[in-house]
Amino acid sequence: MAYRLLGMRQMTRTAIALCALLLFVPVTAHATISRAIDFDDNVANAATIVVGKCVGQQSRWDAGREWILTYSTFNVEKTLKGQPTQQITLVTPGGTIDNITQDVIGVPKFREGEENVVFVRNSQAGPTVAFLEQGSYHLRKDDHGDRIVEPSVTSAVLVDTGQGTAVRPESPRALREFEGAVRDTVRRREMMRMEMVEREKKQQASLWNQLQRNRVLVALAVIGILLATWQLSKRV
Repeated sequence: MAYRLLGMRQMTRTAIALCALLLFVPVTAHATISRAIDFDDNVANAATIVVGKCVGQQSRWDAGREWILTYSTFNVEKTLKGQPTQQITLVTPGGTIDNITQDVIGVPKFREGEENVVFVRNSQAGPTVAFLEQGSYHLRKDDHGDRIVEPSVTSAVLVDTGQGTAVRPESPRALREFEGAVRDTVRRREMMRMEMVEREKKQQASLWNQLQRNRVLVALAVIGILLATWQLSKRV
């Protein structure tokens, strides 16, 4: 028994040592693993999608002074989904205050003067980026002056959890093509929602029609329930 306990303790110490080694060994590739989000799901889950330029940033401690939050303000050029707005401030975890820096893996980093396309969701701390890096895109111009949208994901390994395989980030595409894809997704999702509403209405109407056609049977069933309840109350 003593040998068995000694062996278990040795295995535990070895496992802890391996975990510590994995935590502190330098990783040259700097890769992280993230669940791949389908573009249509990203669009559907975003409360707002905006094209804008970052015009200001400020990092502040949260109320408990445990986490640094960075507030990035954007002048909005156009709103692709949601209520139009001229300016929006997004809050993201991480940042630098004095000599203290907190860096959160997978969180997009915005820079003043740069243009972005951002998928926004609402949180308790305020508007933030949906699906971390996968909800943020850089906006640049190519050699012909066309504006190109490219994903912010660079070092992360995206994994399709359904298939268990790695997938590539989205390919860069022209802004007008990106806008069209967003509009098509919003329109398609709205059509699906309307079709579902119509199906529910038809099902309710069908149920009501069946009740109307069988109102005699329904009335007899109700009378039977009332009689059974009355007899049960008499016994009690």
